[in-house]
Amino acid sequence: MSRSAHPAGPRYADVLPEGHYSAPPADLNALDPKVWAQTVGRDEDGALTVGGIPVTRLAEEFGTPAYILDETDFRARARAWRTAFGDDADVFYAGKAFLSRAVVRWLHEEGLNLDVCSGGELATALSAGMPADRIAFHGNNKSVAEIHRAVEAGVGRIVLDSFQEIARVAHIAQSLGRRQRVQIRITVGVEAHTHEFIATAHEDQKFGIPLAGGQAAEAVRRALQLDGLEVVGIHSHIGSQIFDMSGFEVAAHRVVGLLKEIRDEHGVELPEIDLGGGLGIAYTSDDDPREPHEIAKALTEIVTRECEGARLATPRISVEPGRAIVGPTAFTVYEVGTIKPLDGLRTYVSVDGGMSDNIRTALYDAEYSVSLVSRSSDAEPMLCRVVGKHCESGDIVVRDAFLPGDLAPGDLIAVPATGAYCRSMASNYNHVLRPPVVAVADGEARVIVRRETEDDLLRLDVG
Repeated sequence: MSRSAHPAGPRYADVLPEGHYSAPPADLNALDPKVWAQTVGRDEDGALTVGGIPVTRLAEEFGTPAYILDETDFRARARAWRTAFGDDADVFYAGKAFLSRAVVRWLHEEGLNLDVCSGGELATALSAGMPADRIAFHGNNKSVAEIHRAVEAGVGRIVLDSFQEIARVAHIAQSLGRRQRVQIRITVGVEAHTHEFIATAHEDQKFGIPLAGGQAAEAVRRALQLDGLEVVGIHSHIGSQIFDMSGFEVAAHRVVGLLKEIRDEHGVELPEIDLGGGLGIAYTSDDDPREPHEIAKALTEIVTRECEGARLATPRISVEPGRAIVGPTAFTVYEVGTIKPLDGLRTYVSVDGGMSDNIRTALYDAEYSVSLVSRSSDAEPMLCRVVGKHCESGDIVVRDAFLPGDLAPGDLIAVPATGAYCRSMASNYNHVLRPPVVAVADGEARVIVRRETEDDLLRLDVG
């Protein structure tokens, strides 16, 4: 038996036999709209198109591997989240999913806020013109320099993650003559049925201050007493790639209980509650994510009901979708290099990228889809494992998939739903160069993050 599980566990961490796979699809040329960006289709020659441009032309112009991002789809998803929650709530795009200056500008134009969790992400946001008061700064170990820059820039929220950070941010804010707006991140003890490495609300992990044992209440008490801080709310995050709202219901009940305790003990009703992100997307046709308006309705009803029961005014809700916005908007295009049939097992298809551009399969046992995109094919399906070019047996891009039996070296294949975390977590393993991000909209393509070069690698190596 293997440890294989769906990416982040929407199948609730079922343990599947090694080699588990579904039956081949009825049509290998079909493109499931659940897993592909909205402007993706096929032309008369069978080549995949995005924004009206054939992927064959994109590969010729920009090379492979490359992340191809549908800007039209990104903007539409951002608007859908903004519209779903309306003016009485805040939507913070989680920059860790994928961040670039172009993305920051799109978010600004579409009316979303931005969540950052490092000095580099903050620098990217500020350099691209995101108003500082629309930025929230996360992280479990923010440096003094990062906090200083955030407070000096005037970020709208700093999410405090520990008792030391409460004192640290208060001291820096006071030294700058500021009163910094903050939220306290708590762990509510809710397991979101997710992969062990990205389940973030149970208590045995690095994020937040536990609700258990009165620690979260003590953190709020201390923060309320410090002149450099303005405590505006509570932050809770219960995991990633979540499809089921029941975890949020339990979390909201416990967060509202803390808000009531704060009101009763300190006479203060905190005006904000941030429920975090973690909303899932479709990586395969088996996934069934909820639409933003369904999520907004469910979360608003949960918080309202809990607050009514506690006789509290309903606080302003914040959410932090990152993957749910950018994940489905991009795909990675590769060129097939070698094809190695193993009798009685599967065929290994090696591509010109791998774990350096998508670590999630190796790290999380994530599942992906894959399609032949340079042409159509009527050949019989063959069971494949798409692997990379790295010197690592775990260098797997798609563990089990069906591709046409006439697949040949030089063909282009593409993996959808790679907009989130793939470029963000990319590396230079084996000194492989990180791919570019190419944005496509209305028949035009442009590089928003260029491909690395050997000069880039050697420039860092001071010899």
